Amino acid sequence: MWQNAPLLPQQASTIAPRIDAVFFLLVGVAAFFAALIFTLIFVFAIKYRRKSETDRAHPIEGSNRLEILWSVIPLGIALTSFAWGAQVYFSAYRPPSAALEVYVVGKQWMWKLQHPNGKREINALHMPVGQPLKLIMTSEDVIHSFYVPAFRVKRDVLPGRYTTFWFEATQIGEYHLFCAEYCGTEHSRMIGTVTVMEPSAFQDWLSGGESNVSLAAAGESRFQQLGCNTCHKAAPDARGPVLAGLFGKSVELSNGQTVVADEAYLRESILNPNAKVVSGYKPLMPTYQGQLNEESVLQLIAYIKSIAGE
Repeated sequence: MWQNAPLLPQQASTIAPRIDAVFFLLVGVAAFFAALIFTLIFVFAIKYRRKSETDRAHPIEGSNRLEILWSVIPLGIALTSFAWGAQVYFSAYRPPSAALEVYVVGKQWMWKLQHPNGKREINALHMPVGQPLKLIMTSEDVIHSFYVPAFRVKRDVLPGRYTTFWFEATQIGEYHLFCAEYCGTEHSRMIGTVTVMEPSAFQDWLSGGESNVSLAAAGESRFQQLGCNTCHKAAPDARGPVLAGLFGKSVELSNGQTVVADEAYLRESILNPNAKVVSGYKPLMPTYQGQLNEESVLQLIAYIKSIAGE
């Protein structure tokens, strides 16, 4: 319906119609009240203009019904808009458990993406139609923003932090990918393409081309290379907690607090290990800040996630 509209691209994801519905509700309410207010201003300006024959000797003192009416109706509209928008917001920011995961690193001025099997892309994203896709994103330098207009999704990509969001494409085709946050002199060239394919064609593309080392396998190799296994082991003399089965579980810290071992916690523990020390262990782990780039950190996290069930 909106494919040829100049301001609204086609709706190509499951969340797009719901976001457009909220948008049109807000625009419609704003347009209605703007028209009503300007109409009343015009009518009253004519009716009560100077030297008119309108009786001003008996002004209206007040009307409880009128007061209640113009208070309750806007309140109801505002609450309806809030409830509807909140429902769409929570749906857009809670990815399904079965969603495919793709890691994204923003860098001046390109998007670097990597699939779990190791397949890499630059300024491009291939995905299957009808399958939820979860993006785990971070930035190597400044704030970027991952924006696909046809999917009605946009999320800031921040340095030093992981942000996630998801979408599910409903139509096969190619769609524009932009950076929606000014990030430097070449910001306008930080563009790409999202290619939505049939699931079988996507699997062929994913397994084709050069041989790829999966993120988890690359992370395991990096884990051994850095000597992490000498401390994080299941032994009485271990100087660090066991990482097998850690991801997604609650971790008790030395200060008595409890945190969940998610991607953000693992990243902070690698780059700033003294920020959250696990209970029962000493702050002996060295920092890898400045020694590992974001891709290496993602590989280590992917490896730890892969042994979550052990």
